[in-house]
Amino acid sequence: MKNFALIGAAGYIAPRHMRAIQDTGNYLAVAYDINDSVGIIDSISPQSEFFTEFERFYEHAQRLKRNPATALDYVAICSPNYLHHAHIAAGLRLGADVICEKPLVPTPELIDELARVERETGKRVFNILQLRHHDAILKLREKVAAAPADHTFDVELTYITSRGKWYMESWKGDARKSFGVATNIGVHFYDMLHFVFGKLQRNVVHYSGEAKAAGYLEYERARVRWFLSIDANDLPDDVKGKKPTFRSIDISGEQLEFSEGFTELHTTSYREVLAGRGYGLEDARHCIETVNTIRSAQIVRGQAGEIHPFVQKLA
Repeated sequence: MKNFALIGAAGYIAPRHMRAIQDTGNYLAVAYDINDSVGIIDSISPQSEFFTEFERFYEHAQRLKRNPATALDYVAICSPNYLHHAHIAAGLRLGADVICEKPLVPTPELIDELARVERETGKRVFNILQLRHHDAILKLREKVAAAPADHTFDVELTYITSRGKWYMESWKGDARKSFGVATNIGVHFYDMLHFVFGKLQRNVVHYSGEAKAAGYLEYERARVRWFLSIDANDLPDDVKGKKPTFRSIDISGEQLEFSEGFTELHTTSYREVLAGRGYGLEDARHCIETVNTIRSAQIVRGQAGEIHPFVQKLA
């Protein structure tokens, strides 16, 4: 049984981490969040210590460190994106390995900095790249690998996940903290595209705003038109008023169906980490480079065949 700490216990994704810790037979020793809306802990790990001040959490973790039986083995991080780097470094310096939500950090330079802290502490950072464990994605990867080497797939990625007015009032609506919509809701898709289709060779942005972004990506094995949005007005007419989310990945005329099977992916990710097969800093580098480029790219009009059809509707 391993001892875990959880930073960001009141976050949306935190319950999946709590359940993954429980489902893998481990112990959540202590949790921290500046918000105290963490009643979910009662149904998963009511005996866990909890703090709303980081200094008290850190001091408690330092005391646990004195006894090998109580010392933290892992720190799981579900805090807002802009705090990931600081919280990862703190976890490493507590003598624990770290499991962090996406996006790991905003820039490749911060990956390099975390690699230095890994070397200083002898501990490791693992990123939750859950789509790499999804059966439909793994089957697609096998299909692409089996296709003729000179075949290039045409992909159209559309992801619209409606968010209310609260979103822009929260840290997620502040690009300085979330790093923008393409990073916050898209980084795991870019990781999946790299995982399936190889290295990224071209990255063009056609639209970028507070609520949506779109562009074109060219991988070794695919040409990808992408559109991401949190604006319900972008939902297709046949979806509006029925569902708040529209997700479509069209691959050379065939739909990739991966709506099911998400709930267990964090537990699968934890099992892989605990078995020594987790995805580390270098595995995350490619998608971090992708979103870093998207954030800083100059908006271009786009060539025929490269523009997502939803972008044309914005004109």
